[in-house]
Amino acid sequence: MSRHASTIQTINPATGANGRAYPVTSDDDVARAIDAADAAFRDWRDVAFADRAALIRKAAQLLRTRSDAFAKLVSEEMGKVVREGQAEIEKCAMTCEYYADNAESFLARMPVAIDKRPAFVTFRPLGVVLAVMPWNFPFWQVVRFAAPALMAGNAALLKHASNVPGCALALEQLFADAGFPNGLFRALLIPSSRVSPIIEDRRVAAVTLTGSTDAGRAVAKKAGEMLKKTVLELGGSDAYLILEDADIDAAAVTCAKSRLLNAGQSCIAAKRFIVIESVRERFEEKLIAEMAKVTFGDPLLDTTGIGPLARHDLRDQVHDQVTRSIAAGATLRLGGVIPANAGAFYPPTVLTGVRRGAAAFHEEVFGPVAPIISARDEGEAIAIANDSLFGLGAAVFTKDTARGERIAAEKLEAGVCYVNELVRSDPRLPFGGVKESGYGRELSAFGIREFVNIKSVLVAG
Repeated sequence: MSRHASTIQTINPATGANGRAYPVTSDDDVARAIDAADAAFRDWRDVAFADRAALIRKAAQLLRTRSDAFAKLVSEEMGKVVREGQAEIEKCAMTCEYYADNAESFLARMPVAIDKRPAFVTFRPLGVVLAVMPWNFPFWQVVRFAAPALMAGNAALLKHASNVPGCALALEQLFADAGFPNGLFRALLIPSSRVSPIIEDRRVAAVTLTGSTDAGRAVAKKAGEMLKKTVLELGGSDAYLILEDADIDAAAVTCAKSRLLNAGQSCIAAKRFIVIESVRERFEEKLIAEMAKVTFGDPLLDTTGIGPLARHDLRDQVHDQVTRSIAAGATLRLGGVIPANAGAFYPPTVLTGVRRGAAAFHEEVFGPVAPIISARDEGEAIAIANDSLFGLGAAVFTKDTARGERIAAEKLEAGVCYVNELVRSDPRLPFGGVKESGYGRELSAFGIREFVNIKSVLVAG
């Protein structure tokens, strides 16, 4: 979309055909949305938790009722296969219910003993929170921010990715239909170039962004100038360590599933497979076989393995990374060829012999590409895993669960580490990264406390 465009034109990534066009939100409408959000917040912050919970439960109910329609919309706008879209909507509903159940206890006053005088810590909402969200999980990324933010008493403005405007408006309608106050949650269909003035508005208290590292830097810079709180969940190049005592068959199945989920377009997906040399060949053959089982096709069909990538330019970027990795010495063992289909498809791809200097070693590859890297032993595997600008997620595969726990808890530089399981977000666990994967946490009690004023109160006699 050009800077001066008056509409946002969606394109179906499975066919390349134009979808629906949406009018861009005008400056006047943005100003009115901020006015309405601020006004709604001033009442909403004092609404009882039980009343907030009733509305967020209604949103969960509507998510389930509209699941098929929402999943189809997601497929048409960014290419996700329908069954994955349905799973995404169910996860959203579960998260709404989780915060309906737990927000009040997460934000309950915490008494503190101060020289026998009554004192406590209380948690009060900040105000209007701007969310800048990506296209890859167009409902989940929004709900995992909105459910805790709204339950904490905040208002929300959504600037969604420009290729999923229908999803943005569907979310706005969802919260309206659930009974939330007018203006409390609004979607703004604007380009990224118009985000800065919103951050500058004194009524916008904080910003959360999920997206690229460059986008995070831009938002953090502007928010820093305005001294406003930010939470950033950025890119990832998650390392999966396959140790010599791992169940190779089970590990390969799990690794393939993680790499192919959402056609590989997930910040928290497996992106580097670091394998101890003594089991490398067995793992390679098993992973290639698992990846080869999955075919791409029409995302609206239940039989489709993976859908297209979200845009043609993103598909071309992935192919360029594969090509540069091969030029740097990697061996192409599966896929790696752009199909003749009209859509933005890319086949499951496996690269072996990936070494330092290859694009797939250092860069985040946002597509169904599995780079395999050899390590001599546990120590080198950990060193390679941590030799990354990113630090979002990581996993360890070993039959010695105590060993895996030690590596996950103490050795890997990442915010989310699993043992013998693919890494995924869960509303009961804090989610976020370190290094260039961002800062702050979403989900769990930690997430709902990101956008509150943690206030200390002492009462003298």
